[in-house]
Amino acid sequence: MKQTVQDRGTLLLALIAGLSINGTFAALFSSIVPFSVFPIISLVLTVYCLHQRYQNRTMPVGLPGLAAGCFILGILLYSTVVRAEYPAIGSNFLPAVLSVILVFWVGFRMRNRKHELSE
Repeated sequence: MKQTVQDRGTLLLALIAGLSINGTFAALFSSIVPFSVFPIISLVLTVYCLHQRYQNRTMPVGLPGLAAGCFILGILLYSTVVRAEYPAIGSNFLPAVLSVILVFWVGFRMRNRKHELSE
């Protein structure tokens, strides 16, 4: 039980890292999105927490792939929200569709891991 809670925390940190890296990039390099220091702070803290988790705990089989999926999901979700807020950047159709596909993929993989752990 404790291992699954730690796994969910790692996946949540990977999602936040994806959100904050795209937010940092948009805040620093996009003239349309206003500058904010909070994505940078969030990125630093999230990367530090992920580094501590990887340094102090072993990664179960299958978790690195799920963490990468959550990281990419965070990148796509931020891109979708920013493109909806600032339509001058472009359409958010492709990031939204890819985000939905990734949500289902991560959910499917987590459900399969849960069934494998319970057996």
